[in-house]
Amino acid sequence: MQRSVHRATMFVSVLTTAALLAACGAGGRPDEGSDKNAASDVGITEDTIKIGAHFPLTGVAAPGYSEIPSGHKAYYDYVNANGGVNGRKIEYAVKDDAYNPTNTSNVTNELVLKDEIFGMVAGLGTPTHSAVVDFLNAEKVPDLMVSSGSLKWGDDPKKRPWTFGWQPDYMIEGKIIGQWVKENMPDARVGLFLQDDDFGRDGAAGASKYIDDQIVETVKYTPGNTDVAPQLAALQAAKVDIVLGFNVPSYTALSQLTSMKLNFKADWFYSNVGSDPGLVGSLLARFSKGAVKNNASLLNDVLTTEYIPGTDATDSEWLKLWQKVWKEHGGKGELSNYQVYGMSQAYTFVQALQAAGENPTREGVVKALEQVGGDLEGPGLAPFRYSEDSHLGISGMQVVKLKDGKGDPLTPVLVTDIGDAPIKEDGSAAEDAPPANGIPEVKPKS
Repeated sequence: MQRSVHRATMFVSVLTTAALLAACGAGGRPDEGSDKNAASDVGITEDTIKIGAHFPLTGVAAPGYSEIPSGHKAYYDYVNANGGVNGRKIEYAVKDDAYNPTNTSNVTNELVLKDEIFGMVAGLGTPTHSAVVDFLNAEKVPDLMVSSGSLKWGDDPKKRPWTFGWQPDYMIEGKIIGQWVKENMPDARVGLFLQDDDFGRDGAAGASKYIDDQIVETVKYTPGNTDVAPQLAALQAAKVDIVLGFNVPSYTALSQLTSMKLNFKADWFYSNVGSDPGLVGSLLARFSKGAVKNNASLLNDVLTTEYIPGTDATDSEWLKLWQKVWKEHGGKGELSNYQVYGMSQAYTFVQALQAAGENPTREGVVKALEQVGGDLEGPGLAPFRYSEDSHLGISGMQVVKLKDGKGDPLTPVLVTDIGDAPIKEDGSAAEDAPPANGIPEVKPKS
């Protein structure tokens, strides 16, 4: 989520069924002469739309991830201040699950059964959201823009018709990482450092399609167990040249700190999920009790991937919008990459609401994403894959090397899909920009 080139967005707004009613979009009341806003479904009133999410506001995964909902709220407040979505203001209820699946089940039950949200938007975590995804589908609650790259959020819409991913899934990220290693380090001995769930498994499955013969050691960690010395010692004993890490930020810091203690020297290629330099630098300082000074340069020369422009993309019109939103409606402190991530998700959700019509329904917003989701514009470097056959999110990313907190691109934007789909360069990569007022608008097909 650092510096990236932008893709040219080719958004064609279409409203193809009766469920996708013509809308005036955010920033105004419905067209004159239209029916007054109706309480069209659960969580919808004449004036509001209530949505919810679970996030680790406390606990081992809170660093970084707890900032995402503040990005959502800032953008929703920005939209609300400009008239809302078809005159309705968005209310975002966030509950703390501390990255514990049992807690996730409890707070999700509260959001759905007590708070009666319209939909779950951006619930975070592979192990945590896995605990509630089937419940949400059984209750027919839209489960949108899940903050995780697990395949289960979109590879089988018939099994989970109400769930949509948002970011690139871990399998396609693993494929792009694996191809880069094969092309640039064909003789390297590769080790895998994996979170022991779908995150690690999907990433490893993707990478293995290209470098299965180069992988000499695989180690896993369980979230919550902060002693990773045995895993790092095993990688060191295997004499690996490069480690591919599919892990959350806390474990990037732990793996780097443990490597220092063991004098384990290898190249590292972290998934985008765990590679924010500022956050990892602060965690290294904290975990080492000050022995390591907080500095983004601690991840210098680490390889990672990017799929949206982040806070170092100073030439990005998207970043300029997010900075404006944060200044007007955000909290204290400087804008972070995690808040940028939240705003980017929120932008997609607003488009989905617009496409669902003046009086949206739960079923209508799902159908809207299936019908127009593949053409939605936004800050993502590659298109979405939304359709009736796939609820998977952004289709690609680029490989970068970190230097002083910034990502230096090593590849163009690369796109692919799950399974054996080939990896291709994205020909649409170019400068693009958000609308002048910072709010998307769905228009009827001409």
